[in-house]
Amino acid sequence: MTSTSQVKHSENTDESMEVSYATPRTLIELGLTVLAFLMLGIAILPLGLVLGYVIIRGGSRINLELFTGQIPVALQEGGGIGAAIVGTLMVVGIASILSIPFGVLAAIYLSEFSSGTIVKWIRFATNVLSGVPSIIVGLFAYGVVVATTNEFSAVAGGFALAVLMLPIVVRTADEALQLVPQEVRWASTGVGASNFQTVLQVVLPSAMGAIITGTTLAIARAAGETAPLIFTVLFSNFWPPSIWYPIPTLSVLVYKFATVPYENQQEVAWAASLILVLLVLITSILSRLAALKSTY
Repeated sequence: MTSTSQVKHSENTDESMEVSYATPRTLIELGLTVLAFLMLGIAILPLGLVLGYVIIRGGSRINLELFTGQIPVALQEGGGIGAAIVGTLMVVGIASILSIPFGVLAAIYLSEFSSGTIVKWIRFATNVLSGVPSIIVGLFAYGVVVATTNEFSAVAGGFALAVLMLPIVVRTADEALQLVPQEVRWASTGVGASNFQTVLQVVLPSAMGAIITGTTLAIARAAGETAPLIFTVLFSNFWPPSIWYPIPTLSVLVYKFATVPYENQQEVAWAASLILVLLVLITSILSRLAALKSTY
């Protein structure tokens, strides 16, 4: 009897489960799930099309010469973009040195030591600066550095990119520090640590993953900027001799070679586009990995 009742109970359960899949609520949930995945595919589609097109057009030029050869001039065959890669790393490195320390220190001040209305005004100014068009920043860097030194240089370009990176670093670092629970600060103070020791040895290490994420995203944005570099760095077909001279960069190379009537330079521009996209992609992946190491 017991086994017969169990069988009947299981059959009734199976029937109820089968009927439940046909209820209006389940059908609506299924439809919304399908719609959500459809919208997700539409949102990702432009990115996939851009990446696919860049890979198709630029992938054919990926070889050793691309990374070691000289930037080609008109009617020249072959050539490479190694000088532009080095120039891009130089400019972004200078921008990082100028912006990241000041941005993190400003975020520490805003989150840990400031009070009153000045904090609101500083954060408001940071938000405004993050929305300034990059071409305006290029003009500002031209007036401050190029017009002063009478030289287009990697330093001028790094200064322009640093201005673009600074608000991103400040905002992300400030938010990362605010995510650290207040109880952690109280616990550190309760065992006799000073405010400086608490920030340096407890709060900052706890938020370091998120801070690194913000700085890498700022670097990724700076690496793809073109307008500020046109006003400050110009362009050169030769390997960078110094940070005080015009140097080649990937973004300006793509800008100049994409519209020329010479097929070889157009192919080099597509290859440079692919390398630039890969650099940004690698930077974004590193930022995600750094975010996984956040304590809070």
